[in-house]
Order: sequence, then C-alpha cells, then structure tokens
Amino acid sequence: MKNDQKSKQLVHELTKLHSKNTTLKKSTTGKVSVKLAAEEARRYAESIVEAIREPLLVLDGGLKIVSANRNFYRTFKVTPDETLGTFLYDLGNKQWDIPKLRELLEEVLPEKEAFDGFKVEHHFESIGYKVMLLNARQIHRKDIGTKMILLAIEDITERNRLEGLLIDSELQYRRLFETASDGIVLLEKGEGKITHANPAAEKLLGHTEKESLGNKLQDIGVSLDLDDFQTTMQNLNKTGIINYRNVKVETKSGKHIDTEIYLVDRAKLVQCNIRDITERKLAKKALRESEAKYRWLLDNMADVITVIDMDLHFTYVSPSIMRMRGYTAEEATAQTFEQVMTPESLQIIAKVFEEEMQLEASGTADPGRSRILDLDEYRKDGSIVCMENHLSFLRDEAQKAVGIISLTRDITERKRAEEEIVRTNTFLDSIIENIPDMIFLKDARELRFVRFNRAGEELLGQSRDDLIGKNDYDFFPKIQADFFTQKDRNVLSGKKLIDIPEEHIQTRGGEKILHTKKLALLNEKGEPSFLLGISEDITERKRAEEQLRQTLESLRKAVNTTIQVMVSAIEARDPYTAGHQIRSANLARAIATEMGLPKEKIDGIRMAGSIHDIGTLSIPSEILTKPTKLTNLEFSLIKEHSQKGFEILKDVESPWPLAQIVYQHHERMDGSGYPRQLKGKDIIIEARILAVADVVEAMASHRPYRPSLGLNSALAEIENNKGTIYDTDAVDACLKLFREKGFQLEGEG
Repeated sequence: MKNDQKSKQLVHELTKLHSKNTTLKKSTTGKVSVKLAAEEARRYAESIVEAIREPLLVLDGGLKIVSANRNFYRTFKVTPDETLGTFLYDLGNKQWDIPKLRELLEEVLPEKEAFDGFKVEHHFESIGYKVMLLNARQIHRKDIGTKMILLAIEDITERNRLEGLLIDSELQYRRLFETASDGIVLLEKGEGKITHANPAAEKLLGHTEKESLGNKLQDIGVSLDLDDFQTTMQNLNKTGIINYRNVKVETKSGKHIDTEIYLVDRAKLVQCNIRDITERKLAKKALRESEAKYRWLLDNMADVITVIDMDLHFTYVSPSIMRMRGYTAEEATAQTFEQVMTPESLQIIAKVFEEEMQLEASGTADPGRSRILDLDEYRKDGSIVCMENHLSFLRDEAQKAVGIISLTRDITERKRAEEEIVRTNTFLDSIIENIPDMIFLKDARELRFVRFNRAGEELLGQSRDDLIGKNDYDFFPKIQADFFTQKDRNVLSGKKLIDIPEEHIQTRGGEKILHTKKLALLNEKGEPSFLLGISEDITERKRAEEQLRQTLESLRKAVNTTIQVMVSAIEARDPYTAGHQIRSANLARAIATEMGLPKEKIDGIRMAGSIHDIGTLSIPSEILTKPTKLTNLEFSLIKEHSQKGFEILKDVESPWPLAQIVYQHHERMDGSGYPRQLKGKDIIIEARILAVADVVEAMASHRPYRPSLGLNSALAEIENNKGTIYDTDAVDACLKLFREKGFQLEGEG
C-alpha cells in the first residue's frame, strides 16, 4: 500500500510539474532563460519518472506509447525499440490486449480523468501470471493541443500471494486452536486476562469460554504464580517460550489434576497451553515398575544381553551368560574381546566395527541399523560355542553413538543342523545330477522351468541356463506345448502322480521318445507349489522293441511256413489227423479268447493246435488208419506221438512254446496223463486248454475205428471231470462257447 501511495504522489507531482511547465511556456516570450528553465523542468520530470520503482507509461490520445521508464522495460521484458510508438494493445505480440485494461482506458478513465487502484490480473507469455494495480491520469497539453495519459503500474503479485498465505495461516492457526488436544487459553499482555479459550480447555477445566473470559489463570483453577506478570512477560519476550512442569490444577468440579504448562509469545497475545499429564505420570510409574520386571527378565532370559562401550569394553553382561559360556556375569564383564572370541571371529568383529565407524563418520547411515554376526566364542571349559549376535548402536539424545548393545544366542546346534542340511542337499543334488533320467521342476503358477539336471541338458541339447525361466512354448510347437501344458494342469489339479508311458518330443538331437512321470509338490497349505517331472529316454528301447517286433513277425512268418509244411506232410500221409488238428486248433483258440488270455498266447495255442499231433509222423500209417481196435502194443506206439512231436519241434525257433504245448497236451490235472504224468499248475495253460479242445473234438468226430460219440457226450465228459482231469477255467469257457454262444466244430451237424 505504501508503494501505491508513493505512485499516486509521484504521478500527482509529475502532473503539477507539467502544468507548471505549460504555464511557464505561456509566459515566456522566447527568452533563452525561460527555455532553459523549461528544459530543466523537463529533465527534472524525466529523472523523477526514471527513479520511480513501478513501471510507468505515457500514452497519447490514440493509446500509442510515447515514453516508458526503465522499470517498465525491466519488468515486462521489452525494449524501447519495440515499445515506443506502438499501439498499447499490440505491445509484446498483443500481450497487452487485456480486457480489464481496455475497460480502464476506454470506459473508466474518460469519465473520471483519474483513477487509482484499478486491479488487473493477466498471464503474460514472457513473464507469466501477474496481478497489477493501475493508477491512471489524463493530462491535457494545451501547448500542443492534445491529451496524454500517464499510466503507473504496480506489480502486487507477490504481495497478493503473501496475503493469501497469511489468510491460510490464520485459518490454519484457528483450526489448530479449535482442534488441539491441549487446553489453550489466550492472555492479553497487560494483566494476563483471558481473551479466548479453546474447546479442549473447556473440557479439561470445566469452565466454559464465557466463564473464562476476563479472568486470570488463577481464577479458573490454575495454581501458577504469575503475580509479577510484567516480569514474566519480559522473560517471555526474551525466550519466546516458558515451560512450567508439574502444575497443580483444580477443575470446576473440584478434581485435582497434574499439568504441564507452556507460555508462548504470540506478538499481541500470550498463548497458554495446558496439558494434562496425570496419565503420563501414572504411565511413568507403571514404566518404572515395568522396567524392574524387564530387568528381572533380562537377568533370567535364555539369550544374553551385552552392552559394550565405544572403547570395546564390556559394561554389562546378563546373568544368562552362565548357561551359555559357563562364566558369571561379573567374570564375563571383566573379559576382553581376545579372551571371549577365537582369532578368526576377532578379525570379523574388528572389520565390522571399522566399517560401522566409517558409516557413522559419513553422516548418511541409518541410525537404527543393525548387524547380525555368527561368531565362535570360548566356553569356560575351553570348548567353542557358535553365537549369533544382533548388534546395534546405543545412542544419546543427539543420536550420537555412545555404545553397542548385543543380543546373543547359542546357535551351535542350529549350525550343525544347517551343515547337515547342506550336506544332505549336496548329496541329493549329486544324486539328481547323476540320475540318467531327465529331472525337471516347474513353478505351479506359470509352469516355467526352475530346475534341470545334467541328463535333462543332454537330452534336450541345451544348457540349463537357456532352459531356466522358460516354458514349453519356448521349445516346442504350439500343439505339442498345449498338450504338455494341459497334462501339467491335470497333475496340479489332481494332486497325484500321472504316468505318461510314451510321449514324442523334438529336440536339437532329433525326435525323442520319453516315458514321463509327473507329480505335484504341495506346500504347507496343501496347495501345489511346483511340478516335478522325471522323464526316461526310451527312444533306443522303442527302436529295439520295433526291431524285435519285426524280427518276431519274420519269425512268425517263418514258423507259419514251417507249420504249413508240417501240416501238408500230415495231410498227405493222414488226412484224418490233419482235419482233427485244424478243428482242435480253432476250438482251443476260441476257448483261450473266452478266457481272456493275451493275444500272444492265443496265437501260440492256435499254432500249436494245428500241429499238436505232428509226432504221428513217426507212427506207421497202417496203425493210424486201422479200422479195428488197436492192440496194446499199437496203442503204446500211439502214446509216443507227444514225445516224438516234442523232439521234432524243440529246435524250431519260435516266439511261442510250441514244443512244450505239444509235449504236454495229453497230460491231465490229476497226473493220470502221459508221457510225464504232470499235475495241475505244472502243466502250462496252453497245454491245459488244448487238452480240453482235443478231447471234445476227438469224441465229437468220427474215428477210423469207431463212429462219432456226439457233441453232448464230449461236453458231458469234460463237465463231469472238470477240476480232476481237465482244467476248470478251460472247461467252463468251452461249455459257454457251445451252450451260450452257439460255437460249432467245422463239419458238425
């Protein structure tokens, strides 16, 4: 406001000077002395204009700039060349085309001749936001017959900001005053009478603000001796704040409370803060009692508390040191570091102390930091115990390190356990690394690989560094990766082992066939954390199996050819025997199928059945085709055909036990058969099945020496002797074929 008044005064003085100059010019008759006086007056006016702190413009009647002082150029960042003679609104790339300025110059000023304190706010491109007070005067120059406008501009941007801050500060103070938890009363500085009281003071003392106003502190129960109030004010003026501890206060209800009072100098008033410390005093008492309890706990706790000064001398060791190292607290306190620690641990603690002191000197370290060190210390009996030490600095009120406190516990057993875990893990890692099967681990969330063993690297042809962190989509085609991912999700959701007997993958070494087992590894909540996979490379085995299959297939073909040759030989010599073998083979195959035997056994039974009487090649055809009953000698020759058949087939390479089937097909479950009188399970299943088929076909068919006995008689024979002479399962299957499934012997009925 002072600057505003100054501007007005200077504008007014310039106007007077201009008027005086005009009068002087009128009275002159051209004398040199008068001209000099006028020139001197003009220079005087210009020097006044230049000395003014505020920017100043002189405009002609058309609002073109006639002159400007240097503070205008400095403030608005323009030059005389771009200013003088310029239409005001065009100045600075039209930055001065301000609506409020137009209002002042075009509407207000023409009516009033002069105007003070016209406020304008505007954002200039070159200097930013400004708040200005404009003072304007119209000056009529009769000497040249024109009107001039004198425009003084005061920049009040900063003043405006500070006034706003002041208002905000006052509002904030009022808000704090009203919401403070301390009771606050404001005192006038003359006699110390109360002018204001906040709600907290009303609640604390019981007096309403109305009851407190005009009274002194003593009148509202505050027993604070302020009789010499002016002396107190002088002291407060020097220090700014006075603190009174343990002041007794009696509330309106008669309750006595302990308080702490602060007098704060607030220029025209004194702020008196009244803080109830009753609870705090009770808390301090409780704290003292608690400290006594904690001291007892310190003296009896399992861990050891140690306090060390900055010269590395022990100043306190808790009594629990006795259990840990065998020393009393007094003995341990008197020891040096060299007596406490092994040389190796002493080097560690010295190095750490040096590092920490360098950090302290830097001034940038966290004052609340701590270090954890595992140190070997001596017991009284000379043995060594491993201690875990949590070390941190003790600090004074200025946060300066004045000592070290250590919480120490015996971790000897834990160290042993950790070392055992390390040994176990090393052992397990060695096993995993040397297992010939690929072992991998995936995280359960994204199914990314987190571990691979050496066999996995060799199988996939990639290093584990290239594998870790990636998933199946990084290595396999999408269709194959989708398949693997779905299998993995099934394992994780089912939480059980899944066996994948055969899966084909493409590796850098070509296609591989794997037998994979996958298992979800669960966390303590029973949720999957990882997926474990073990894959055996069965590529070579599968190739060998395929080669074996092809070999067996070739062998089958060779055996079939051999069998066909043998059958043809039998047919040529004894057509009846050949037909019997074919029908027996078909029935035996049907029985084996009904019993659910594997295909390999069924094929072997069929093949053996088609040549089971091949041993008859050694028997004279006259006996085989004799139409009358055989003699005992002839029958004994017939019974040798099983032995002869075995001798013929025993050296034939075949995937089936053809020789044994032929050898045993006349053996019986009770040992009554021939040639070796085998019993029960000693007879192979193929021979037991063929025996049933052989009997049924023989009884149901015509023989050279007798007509057919009929199928019913044949079925009755095996049914009546089931479990004694014939295999029970084979008989049941045979009966089911004929009675339930309509099986017929070739040429029957």
